[in-house]
Amino acid sequence: MEGHPYTNALINETSPYLLQHAHNPVNWHPWGEEALQKAREENKLIIVSIGYSSCHWCHVMEHESFEDSVVAQLMNDHFISIKVDREERPDIDNIYMTAVHLLNQQGGWPLNCIALPDGRPIWGGTYLPKDQWIEALRQVSDYYQDNPEKTVQYASELADGIRQNSLYQAEVDLKTVEQDDLHRIVQEWSGQFDQEHGGNKGSPKFPMPSKLEFLLHYGVQYSNQEVLDYVDLTLTKMARGGIYDQVGGGFARYSVDLIWKVPHFEKMLYDNAQLISLYSHAYQVFGKDVYGEVVRQSIEFLQREMVSREGAFFSALDADSEGEEGKYYVWEIKELKSLLKDDFELFSAYYNINETGHWEDGKYILYRTSEPPQFVLDHNLDLNQFRQKIDHWNEILLKVRTSRVAPGLDDKSLTSWNSLMISGLVQAYRALGDREFLEIAKTSAGLIRDELWSKERVLYRNYKNGRHSIPGFHIDHSLYIEACLDLYESSMDREWLDLALEISRVTFDRFFDEGSGMFLYNAENSEILISNNVETQDNVIPSSNSVMAHNLFRLGHITAEKAYVEQSLSMLRQMTGRFEQYPHVFANWGRLLLKQHNPYYEIAVVGPSAASVIEKLSEEYLPNAILVGSPEEIDLPLFRDRFETGKTRIFVCRDNVCQLPVENPEDAKALYHIFP
Repeated sequence: MEGHPYTNALINETSPYLLQHAHNPVNWHPWGEEALQKAREENKLIIVSIGYSSCHWCHVMEHESFEDSVVAQLMNDHFISIKVDREERPDIDNIYMTAVHLLNQQGGWPLNCIALPDGRPIWGGTYLPKDQWIEALRQVSDYYQDNPEKTVQYASELADGIRQNSLYQAEVDLKTVEQDDLHRIVQEWSGQFDQEHGGNKGSPKFPMPSKLEFLLHYGVQYSNQEVLDYVDLTLTKMARGGIYDQVGGGFARYSVDLIWKVPHFEKMLYDNAQLISLYSHAYQVFGKDVYGEVVRQSIEFLQREMVSREGAFFSALDADSEGEEGKYYVWEIKELKSLLKDDFELFSAYYNINETGHWEDGKYILYRTSEPPQFVLDHNLDLNQFRQKIDHWNEILLKVRTSRVAPGLDDKSLTSWNSLMISGLVQAYRALGDREFLEIAKTSAGLIRDELWSKERVLYRNYKNGRHSIPGFHIDHSLYIEACLDLYESSMDREWLDLALEISRVTFDRFFDEGSGMFLYNAENSEILISNNVETQDNVIPSSNSVMAHNLFRLGHITAEKAYVEQSLSMLRQMTGRFEQYPHVFANWGRLLLKQHNPYYEIAVVGPSAASVIEKLSEEYLPNAILVGSPEEIDLPLFRDRFETGKTRIFVCRDNVCQLPVENPEDAKALYHIFP
């Protein structure tokens, strides 16, 4: 390629992270049988270097070591070097991260491991400065040359450790969690809550939507005002903070401080997708304008900066631009004065262009400490006029900002993250009634169906420029099923339910493990290195098994297939003891417990006005119900023999046993209730 003295095998990849390294003098290979075969043939150790495109220290190590010809020669002479995008291959990342933890090292990215030619690790660490990296390579290489048998023995022991670590231990003594236990668990958990700033005590502060979704559901279910106040406080403080992009919308990954002010500026699709869902639900519960605004503005940001023309959502925006973290997002006083002129003083008061909002080196993060209604009272202003001013300011600053050098964009699309976004858009449509959100969701879901769901019934994980290469993991299947079910409930289009059922059958065929009663992370017939994982703990994304358990619970209630509900509750029974011990790690299972312990409704709307009735009923937060409709007779049990010409009737059912139909949505609401 013109202008580049080096080009390696990564040039044919679609991952932006891998392409960033395509012109390193290191002879990088993508992960795959070809690279492993080469290592075996040449009897060379493997370097497995794992990162992602918006990882700051990954960039630093690339510049210091992987772009250096001396380091490259050492790596090329003695090793086969493999680059992995952890977002594309979380399974590979999990194996080598486990190895690093077993070696008593701190985990993180870049994750650099040295392994035998068969992929079994023998050494691991994270970022190392150039001199230390060279020293580590030489030491490990020399040791392997001098002690091949000892090295192989060590690799075997470490691989056994990884397998033990990955083994799913099915619960023998199944714990039952009753309603009183739930209240005690939440009470004990609340000791970790920061009651002044929201989120967990201490810093850094991560949003962790799964936890907040559970607490919102719990607070509403049991009318627990303390828990609701905590969720409200957290969401309000986040929406005011620097973690939220006040000008352009969207959330950064986390805040480095106690008050949500200084973000780590990268923006991830998975965070924003889940937070759109969460703020949509919060808008339904609390009715606060700020929550609706966060949802609308965040969707505008994603539509503007993180979606392809065909409707595929991109993965991430880097924290850095021009080599400087946050440069794209922060402001200096001189610049703001010249842009805002007479409005500068008012703007400064609202966004704290003062000691409160100062970050470093004369740069300011827009950071609010009040909402417009309170602010206008304090400053004797008209609320409508002030809201117009905010919009005008945002317009000015956004225009200037878009002329700056933008942060790097990771423009690959991942099925699981796009599925989270589809669900977020559906929840936004339900809460705010904007049909465009539903149409965007359908476009994105249709793209996955048409481009990534093959004739051989393989769901692929990655997509870019019409290409896909990695069969999906369990998380891709479970989150896409969830997205299809969300679309079915809100659009009444039977196609999405049929697709959810078909992919569920495939998921059972390829991922279900009879021994544990859970789903494996990798399909049983796929390439598996050392061990296959059973994911049950939530992280920044809910665990794949918890999502699947929710899906099966919903499918059982939609189709009246009791086997689905029984499988869901069988999975849940294995998790109740774990939820009791670590509710913050198993919060998505906790939401299923709430569904199990309280009335769960099937609401079926049948007749010509079904769409508008569904839209009306959807305005409310309904975590304890499925809401399905059809304008015409279809062959699902919930709709059978329930049509009456010219009428739209609402059937409220529990366990598919229905009360007498009503025609008025308000009358229907009296028949289902969230409170016990």
